[in-house]
Amino acid sequence: MLLDGKKLLITGVLTRQSIAFGIAHEAQRAGADIVLTSFGRVRSITEMSAKRLKPVPEILELDVNKPEDIDSVRKDLEKRWGRLDGLVHAIAFAPADALGGNFLNTPWESAALAFRTSAFSLKELAVGLLPLMSKEGGSIVTIDFDNSTQAWPSYDWMGVSKAALEAIVRYLARDLGPHRIRVNAICAGPQATIAAKGVPGFKMIEESWDRRAPLGWDTKSATAVARSACALLSDYLPATTAELLHVDGGYHAMGAEAP
Repeated sequence: MLLDGKKLLITGVLTRQSIAFGIAHEAQRAGADIVLTSFGRVRSITEMSAKRLKPVPEILELDVNKPEDIDSVRKDLEKRWGRLDGLVHAIAFAPADALGGNFLNTPWESAALAFRTSAFSLKELAVGLLPLMSKEGGSIVTIDFDNSTQAWPSYDWMGVSKAALEAIVRYLARDLGPHRIRVNAICAGPQATIAAKGVPGFKMIEESWDRRAPLGWDTKSATAVARSACALLSDYLPATTAELLHVDGGYHAMGAEAP
């Protein structure tokens, strides 16, 4: 199987509609051993979703903005597996005043929290777990929404953070390459997740995406994104790093909707 024997840490699992849940499901089907992370008030949601996976994975406490949590996760995985083959970073957050067309009025504190949680956390996790991945190499995959060349309605400082995330992918790929660790981002089309529904104007983007994407797009299924993530986590793309892989039905390449 594609991920037979791989040891993976998957962050960001909430409901069954979340991209991270889809990745966890497909990774198990492909033969991987997985551990999830969650924390705080959303942990109960992660626990309910985890029960849908077979076998039910353990959930480790991880607030990505707390270095002590990252250190604790590393120690747990060291005892559990002795190594880590892959990491899925599916973490993002922005305060309400950093979204919804409030770009010009967002205070630094809110923009900084969005950046730290949604972008800088990738570097923090990668560095914190490096001792486990540098033994045999591995793959880091983060979930993105293409922001490097365009602005999206209402996405505001989350969009800026995602643009920063793409740059961090490239710099991590540069510095982790000598450890045989690949770092890539999946630029996913919109998914009807809890996080997406919290972005004002999401419904408008959701409705137009399927019309413009030449392959069409199903916002209620994360399967395409999840399987692409599994391919990046596997050994089948050994020379692919610093890549922004679009999994969006081809939307990104179309200048306008077809008549």
